[in-house]
Amino acid sequence: MRGFSRPGEVVAIGGSSGSLAALQQILERLPPDYRAAVIVVTHQHRHGDALLAEVLAARCALPVETIRDGDPIVPGRVYVAPPNYHVLVERDHTFALSLDPPVNYARPSIDVLFESAARVYGARLIGILLSGASTDGAAGLAAIGARGGGVACQDPDSADEPTMPLAGCAATPAVLVAPPGILAARVAEVGP
Repeated sequence: MRGFSRPGEVVAIGGSSGSLAALQQILERLPPDYRAAVIVVTHQHRHGDALLAEVLAARCALPVETIRDGDPIVPGRVYVAPPNYHVLVERDHTFALSLDPPVNYARPSIDVLFESAARVYGARLIGILLSGASTDGAAGLAAIGARGGGVACQDPDSADEPTMPLAGCAATPAVLVAPPGILAARVAEVGP
């Protein structure tokens, strides 16, 4: 089956311009007993505040929190990248925040999260790339697919900015391409 069909221990979601509605649609479908951890990286203004977690929590049954350096990754929670920090997943299943230079003109970079999470979780990781106007996330999605993880992209026809999902689709052959409603249903089904 294309994309993903087996349970994931972690679901990593990346997006940029136009991704908020799709992200909310996915998160609001997750049941309160969902057992995977969900990590969200979106491109934000570097001087922005960390209100995204609050916005997402209003429509999500799971606890939603902004990532802090050293936080453990706990199942059944949604973690949101803070503005102006790369988010990395460490081998001990904790987060590290980095002020390394932007990747693909972004900090936080979706590629940084996806690639580090793929090294740690391998086939137990699901990566999803949503609407956005850059190619950030495509290389990371390919890294997830290369390690046996599940990969999906928002259908470019349903995206406000199709560049990011188009790049993700081109980067890995086994990608599931679907509108947000179908992605939401699939994600809700694959918690371990």
